[in-house]
Amino acid sequence: MQANPPDGTGSSFFLFATVLFAIAIFIYIFKPARAEHAVEKTRLAFLYERKEQTFENLRDLNFEYKAGKLSDADFSGMRDSMEQEAANILAEIEQIEHETGTSHEVIA
Repeated sequence: MQANPPDGTGSSFFLFATVLFAIAIFIYIFKPARAEHAVEKTRLAFLYERKEQTFENLRDLNFEYKAGKLSDADFSGMRDSMEQEAANILAEIEQIEHETGTSHEVIA
């Protein structure tokens, strides 16, 4: 029996499989990410979020002052600016609710 000389079919298949695998990996790595569709917020929902964040910041500020991390002058200045921001937010919420006729918190 005489052995047939290799015709390159096995190495051609291996090369083809390797190239195909490399292309698949390349596509997987560099494919564009799927864009997430964000829920569009209304101005009122945004203001409610800002209100909650501002109140949380005021609570944190009070905690840091009581812990001794802030001087009286720093605390007073920061508290006054945060309270003013909260008042502005509440006034805008009240204005929008009055204009639209809604009177409850909107959850986004």
